[in-house]
Formats: sequence, C-alpha cells, structure tokens
Amino acid sequence: MSGPDRCGSERRDFQYFIPAMARIQFHYGSGLWINAEIDTKRAQPNNAGMTKPETVRRIKVYSAESGYVYQYQFQDVHPAKQDGAAGNEYIYYVSADRKSMFPVRIFVRRDALDLWTKRTGRALTGTEEYAVAKMRLFQALDEVEDFATKRPDLVVDGSNLGALLERLDL
Repeated sequence: MSGPDRCGSERRDFQYFIPAMARIQFHYGSGLWINAEIDTKRAQPNNAGMTKPETVRRIKVYSAESGYVYQYQFQDVHPAKQDGAAGNEYIYYVSADRKSMFPVRIFVRRDALDLWTKRTGRALTGTEEYAVAKMRLFQALDEVEDFATKRPDLVVDGSNLGALLERLDL
C-alpha cells in the first residue's frame, strides 16, 4: 500500500522473508521497488557439542515396618525379559545407611498385567504400573530382614499383583 498515512507522510511498504535464501522487497512509493536477495547460512545450534544435563532425582524416605528408615530414588524403567517372560524393569536406588546406595530391580511381568486387564476390562496406565512397582519395593523393605545385604531382585506377577493393587485402592 502506498499513500499518505494519518500523519500526512508517504507510506512505504516492506516485505521481509529471511530463511536460508532471503528475498526482501522494499516499496518506496511512486513506483520504486527494490528487490534484494541475501544468502544466509543455516542456523547451527550454538551448543551442539554439549551433553544433555543429568536428570535431577529426588531422594525420598520410607520408614519400614522393621524399624529401618530407607532412602530411595527412582532411577530408570525399560522393557525387559526375565525367564522368558516380557515386562518392564523398574530400577530404584536404595540406601539403608545414607552413605551408599545400591540398585534394586523390580520386574513387572506383562502377563500379570494382561490378566488383570482381562478381568477388569481396562489396562493399567503407566503411572499405575510405576505405583505397583513402588508398592512392591515398599513390601520388600517391610518384609525382608537386612534388606541392604540381601539386595533381592523383586517381581510383580500374578501371585502378588492383586495385593499390591489393593494397597493402591485399584
């Protein structure tokens, strides 16, 4: 558009577009157009060599029925197989003395979850499955004497899934 604006001065039109190859048009009224092209390099991230920051993990406390007070933190979950059965493995780091932490693996069997799904008509969400694994950890902290030296690998299967879900009111 050209013509006077509200202040009475001549209006100028500008069109900008600046990708890798840019075309810029300037309109200065009275039929004068200026076209320009600018070569620009593709933008490179300014921190391409940086590693990803570590995830901040919250350390939580659990007072077991045995009287011990444990610190624990969730570390990881990944698909896994155990004795030919598919499922997800949840890894927690646990400390009994606040000085050293050790990994505790909790294997949640897929076939147990599928059976529960058939029985109830709905599948557990990822959050609910995480909560089941956490309840299994708490159950072991309550029941296993000297948990820190035994460091058992734990399983959620058809024999204990119902009781763990009851603790969660599911």
